[in-house]
Amino acid sequence: MLTDTAIKAAKGRDKPYKLSDERGLFLLVTPQSQKWWRLKHRFEGKEKSLSLGVYPEVGLKLARERRDEARQLLLRGTYPSSRRQAEKISQADTFEGLGR
Repeated sequence: MLTDTAIKAAKGRDKPYKLSDERGLFLLVTPQSQKWWRLKHRFEGKEKSLSLGVYPEVGLKLARERRDEARQLLLRGTYPSSRRQAEKISQADTFEGLGR
């Protein structure tokens, strides 16, 4: 399991690398020391990775909450990013958004 101290200490290397947490959550650290929260999961038989935010804007606690929310949606058969896209479209002031 990750700790906030380990996340802060993570520095960029020659190639991107992962720091694993639990239940599919990991932190992707880029060579430029950017830190991206990702969720590794399977949907419709295919392995996928879902972005959950960027550290430090999204801390460890919030990343775990987002992971749990995404896993609940996956259990119900809904792909999390599809839901987010639908919410953005419905909030947009476009003809399509108003129609939906």
